[in-house]
Amino acid sequence: MLKGLGSAVHLAHLLISEAVGPGATAIDATAGNGYDTLFLARQVGPQGKVYAIDIQAEALQKAALLLQRAGVLDRVILLHSSHEEMERLAPAPVDAVLFNLGYLPGGDHNLVTTCETTARALRAALKMLKPEGRIGLVIYTGHPGGREELAAVEEVVSSLDGSLYRVVRSNFINRSDQAPVVIAIEKAGVGDENQPAAQNP
Repeated sequence: MLKGLGSAVHLAHLLISEAVGPGATAIDATAGNGYDTLFLARQVGPQGKVYAIDIQAEALQKAALLLQRAGVLDRVILLHSSHEEMERLAPAPVDAVLFNLGYLPGGDHNLVTTCETTARALRAALKMLKPEGRIGLVIYTGHPGGREELAAVEEVVSSLDGSLYRVVRSNFINRSDQAPVVIAIEKAGVGDENQPAAQNP
């Protein structure tokens, strides 16, 4: 996997890593080939649990092989379903949810996440999130429907109460306008909801 600020996936991992420690519960909403699942599985450790969801059986098979080779398959539950079903599939609350949207690398590029299902999945993830939990999204805009999916995600997050959720959007300003966008969401901690935002002196 690529490292550094040139990798949108690595940036998303950094942004949610503080919320995912030993014993945590996390959801990989788009398991794909399993690399995000592997990251989460290593973060939660032997006492934690990762629920990895993908609508493609082929993706889950590849993910299972990767996780088995890494010795972490026992802490992962692989779920063949759509990510919009996560409330039914995984127990709440969770410490983190990770989305890597678009199509399966190396798979059929016609099979992509969609505006409608992603918006529903994101709303479900927000409801399931613990205080101080985080959601990370990597959104690709270079394929058909990608920009519409980004717009759908931004519509959901822009409506969030700023006293309850903190939202960060990162993009690569010196790359193509089709470069991926990273969005991270943090839920306020208990007692933080009524605190005013800090002001510069």
